[in-house]
Amino acid sequence: MTNLRLLLEYDGSRYSGWQEQKNARTVMGELRKAVATVVHTDFEMQGAGRTDAGVHALGQVAHIRLARQTRHTTDEILRRLNDLLPADIVVLKVEPATRNFHARRDAVSRSYIYQISTRKQAFTKKNVWWVKEPLDIGAMSRAASLLVGRHDFICFRAADAARPDESTIVVVESATIEAEEDIIQFRIEASHFLWRMVRRIVGCLVRIGTGELHEKDFLRLIQGHPNSELDVAAWTAPASGLFLESLQYSQ
Repeated sequence: MTNLRLLLEYDGSRYSGWQEQKNARTVMGELRKAVATVVHTDFEMQGAGRTDAGVHALGQVAHIRLARQTRHTTDEILRRLNDLLPADIVVLKVEPATRNFHARRDAVSRSYIYQISTRKQAFTKKNVWWVKEPLDIGAMSRAASLLVGRHDFICFRAADAARPDESTIVVVESATIEAEEDIIQFRIEASHFLWRMVRRIVGCLVRIGTGELHEKDFLRLIQGHPNSELDVAAWTAPASGLFLESLQYSQ
């Protein structure tokens, strides 16, 4: 058996997320069709993160376990996959992996970037969330720093039928806000992420930036204390500005 590790980038605008679904176009579905054409053998494939519909990736990782060894080199597989895949899905790297490497289970942390634009964008509108109201970047940055550490993010979770017993405790390694000209970037790295967690955090950070949400109330949400007067779900940021930036592995 041959195990391959792939690094991919994609624009998720035209896809119903990463994970394969019946009657829906997904990134994994497109990749599976291309791999099947190239390797001519049975295989198992798994991605490191299940990005939602409309979410992008700069560094998605996947593994492909082939039932038997392929005659193609990794460079040939890389070239042929990119020839077959749509223009908005690109395989950046193909390399041999250890027999037991698993893209999702072996990841020790993940990082996401969310992009907010403070003006209307002509060329990158599908990759940002345009917020028209003035934003207090300092307040947003202070609030983002509160995310670091081990917290119960139950207030930011959307119910996930695929993982009903998933723990809502997440260890956040870093969380920062950076602003350059008309783009604000929120970057967060954590052990794992709950469904829609990042987009709901961003929604709250924007409400802090507009003055609609106080930092002390945000802190209580991070501590796992729901507030019936705060509709966090309704504040979920659009998928367009979210990117899976990278996966970190111990080796």
